[in-house]
Amino acid sequence: MNYDNFEYRLENHVARITINRPKSYNALDLDCMKELCDIVNRCGSDRSVRAVVLTGSGSKAFCAGGDVASFARDPQTVDLLLKEVTGFMHMAVARLAWMEVPVIAAINGVTAGAGLGLAAACDLAIAADNAVFTSAYTQIGLTPDGSATYYLPRLIGRRRAMELFLTNRSLTAQEALEWGLVNRVVPQADLAAEVDALANQLANGPTRAYGGVKKLMALSLNDSLESHMERETRQIVELSRSPDGLEGVRAFVEKRKPQFGG
Repeated sequence: MNYDNFEYRLENHVARITINRPKSYNALDLDCMKELCDIVNRCGSDRSVRAVVLTGSGSKAFCAGGDVASFARDPQTVDLLLKEVTGFMHMAVARLAWMEVPVIAAINGVTAGAGLGLAAACDLAIAADNAVFTSAYTQIGLTPDGSATYYLPRLIGRRRAMELFLTNRSLTAQEALEWGLVNRVVPQADLAAEVDALANQLANGPTRAYGGVKKLMALSLNDSLESHMERETRQIVELSRSPDGLEGVRAFVEKRKPQFGG
């Protein structure tokens, strides 16, 4: 299926989602959010997808956030517009979070506003050395959306998250790495190759085990120690009888590389 604002392709079990609005720094309007929601639903329903890569087109921006110009078109209905925009975006972010397969953010440039939330919601993030991160919401008198106030305190701590939101400070790629916002920083020319290598590694791994890790991590902060350890028990027991679980243990005993089916 073709999209107006995104490129979507599936190769070797890796779904690649590219925001394709380089002239607007890959900013997202209502139509974009609807398309993103459709793409994420599509990924989650396709059993051949075993890893997802999310990135922006061009070399300037991952995603500059919401399309602020569209907010100004009709001040009388901007509240309705934002309800629709955030509704579709939040559905997409939630589906990414609960999707069984790992989601990698390939951060190729400016990452601001809703783009910061999207990057934070991904399971792993690799940034090009030219990437810049900023909140920018309070700069225009608004508050964050797109999961930013949920994920950022968990990733970088409350104090640093508050600093980003209140001062709109910009972080370089290296600062984002030091703060724990991204996993790795690579030269811009190497970003695609680095992300491809990681995505292919994960796409050949035990998909259900990855999904179990994501679920446990998502629930860990709301559980007591004892209830969460019970979740861990149930999860590992369930996977111990799965094809990949059986194959992994068998391969370990036979001292060979496992062949996971996902």
